Amino acid sequence: MHTRPSSYHHGDLRAALLTRAEETLREKGPAALSLRELARDLGVSHAAPSRHFRDKQALLDALALTGFERLAVALEGAHGRAGASFAQRLDVIVRAYVDFALENAALLDLMYSIKHDPEASEALRAAAERWSALLVSGIEEGQRQGEVREGPLERVGVPVFAVLHGYAGLVTAGMLPPEAAEHGLDEVIAFALRGCAPDAV
Repeated sequence: MHTRPSSYHHGDLRAALLTRAEETLREKGPAALSLRELARDLGVSHAAPSRHFRDKQALLDALALTGFERLAVALEGAHGRAGASFAQRLDVIVRAYVDFALENAALLDLMYSIKHDPEASEALRAAAERWSALLVSGIEEGQRQGEVREGPLERVGVPVFAVLHGYAGLVTAGMLPPEAAEHGLDEVIAFALRGCAPDAV
């Protein structure tokens, strides 16, 4: 059951709309989102949300933007706690990404669907690139340290991201049996590290 505050201080309504919208997204999916319904849930006039979001698409764009910003903060925090080796840095980034995906499955789907929209804003594109830049810089540093094979960063990084994002999608969709899910992430990380390892001489 959701409370309906009778009024908001300046600036609070936008945050409240985003919070309630994310709850609705998680519970019912993007099709159920409606500015009018959000206004009703929050106890404000049906016109009040339009002061912050011109339409539903603007609301979805804002949700995706905040999602990418939160993802970047989570991964940067994890990276800051990692050890010096590439293996340690990759381990914490992968685990933080999968944790985010598990906690925000519906939001993550929305984030990527909007990111690939030709109409996506520059702010959203920049936020999306912020976390991927962390992975790329980690690979680059690993190459300098001799822990990652030589080659263009994209050729090394894309398989890592594909394995990472694919595993997260399988877990959030409930497609892995319990025995695979229990140790699956350890195996995914080991697989990615083997793929990044320097070529044998």
